[in-house]
Amino acid sequence: MLEIRNLSVSFGQTRILKDINMTLTRGECLALIGESGTGKTTLGRSIIGLGDGECTGEILYRGRNLLGLTEREMSEIRWNQIAMVFQNVENALNPLYTILGQVMEPMVEHGLYTRPEAKIRAGELLRRVGISPDFHSFYPHQLSGGQKQRALIAMALANDPELLIMDEPTSALDPITKAEIIKLLQQIGRQHTMLVITHDFSTAATLAQKTAVLYGGRIVELGPTGLILSSPKHPYTRGLLRAYPNMTTTKDLQGIPGRLSRPNRGCPFAPRCTQSMPACSQTCPELIENGGRMVACHLGGIVPLLEVKNVGKSFGRLRAVEKISLTLYEGETVALVGESGSGKTTLARIITGSSEPSEGLIFLNGRPVERRGKDFYRQVQMIYQNPAESISHRQTVLEAVSEPLEIHEVGDRMERREKVKRVLEEVELPATEEFLLTYPHHLSGGEAQRVAIARALILAPKLLIADEPTSALDPSVQAKILKLLLNLQEKKGLSLLFITHDIALARKVSDRIIVLREGRVVEEGPSHRVTSMPKHPYTRSLLAAAPSLDVNREWFALQYNVEKCSTA
Repeated sequence: MLEIRNLSVSFGQTRILKDINMTLTRGECLALIGESGTGKTTLGRSIIGLGDGECTGEILYRGRNLLGLTEREMSEIRWNQIAMVFQNVENALNPLYTILGQVMEPMVEHGLYTRPEAKIRAGELLRRVGISPDFHSFYPHQLSGGQKQRALIAMALANDPELLIMDEPTSALDPITKAEIIKLLQQIGRQHTMLVITHDFSTAATLAQKTAVLYGGRIVELGPTGLILSSPKHPYTRGLLRAYPNMTTTKDLQGIPGRLSRPNRGCPFAPRCTQSMPACSQTCPELIENGGRMVACHLGGIVPLLEVKNVGKSFGRLRAVEKISLTLYEGETVALVGESGSGKTTLARIITGSSEPSEGLIFLNGRPVERRGKDFYRQVQMIYQNPAESISHRQTVLEAVSEPLEIHEVGDRMERREKVKRVLEEVELPATEEFLLTYPHHLSGGEAQRVAIARALILAPKLLIADEPTSALDPSVQAKILKLLLNLQEKKGLSLLFITHDIALARKVSDRIIVLREGRVVEEGPSHRVTSMPKHPYTRSLLAAAPSLDVNREWFALQYNVEKCSTA
């Protein structure tokens, strides 16, 4: 029904949309998702001929190029065959017209109905979208936000168009009203083709069969909605999902570093991308097929950083690790969870090279790790449970944090000192001369662990392996350290392998959880699924043993002689 070919839109020297290609078939709903300023609304307005910029390319509606039509020809299509519900309901509704009169207007303007006929049909449409006849004579300022949105939808349906463009149809609505509008749109979608412009993933998940993710005026990912939302391939899509609050998310929310920009060349997301390489700033990637969807990325999407394949470790007859395989993707946090003796730390030591595997291979950036030299440790660092394992009591803070720079011969003495100060500030420690000359035994537990993290970060690694980094800390300090690690991941694009025996902690910091028992992987999956729908009995036992603040209601009732306790 609708095919867009190489569409570009410019406002003077600023390119808002560039080389947009997508199709929409009859009866289909496609969601267009992205941050504010990415060009979503510009695309919708360009389709109905209300865009202000200079358009090039083709917008084919049933084989007819809308960009080649005169305004008179376009006005015959607008509202009759293609209609749009605009985002700003306050500006879209005329304050001088009643709601009934506004729905009547496009019918009368296009000569499809007489005024009495239009009045009857407008009343039917308003009732269809859930507005009672008691409100038909009301003016916009007398209606709630949900009622205004319903009235706009009724206006769009007035001339029974074939294609509906919905621009943020659920934004600024409360959850109950939003659910009602989505239910209404589901009903409308059975009879109409829809393009839904939104930043709300739940709206896309409920309404759309396909989703296009827009960034910097380009489509960066396009494919089936379920596939894109459950396993995003583009770093930008993953960043949007991490920032979206929903009831299935267990990990704390994270933003996307940097801000939207439109470079003259290269991938528009390159300045904010955690896996950017030199080619990304030079040439713009094309949309190519990857895993059942289209992705615009020179690397084909999010790439594996660390791969462990069939790694095993024996101590005499004891098998500490039994043929474990796992993949850690660039910018991802994976939690290794299990009780003491499950093989978590042994696996970490194998990865970092402090212990040799009995079998199996380790891959970093797609290449087998045969020896661990300086290049390896520039990319991989470890944070130990006890800071004393990585910080000598004989070294000052300055000496401990700068030591990796000296080993790798990075900079001169003054440059190394400045780097130490910067990284201390990043981990929220003072960079004063007094603190630089402090010895570890004069620090609190939280400060010592932050110094250990600073030491691990000083070489700007891509992968941090954190082995129970907060288990010896009190809850308040633990929360600060974990928040710090997540913030560093967001800013620097770090990948984290987080080792813990606490599955409640793992669900708050990780994208995926891998459960180990007796050196074997017994369960693996997204954090929310593993913790809400565990499949293995051992995972269920870990969850049952996890700390909880729920009050024992039966004990509470007996203790205080009450029949029912509804709140803790």
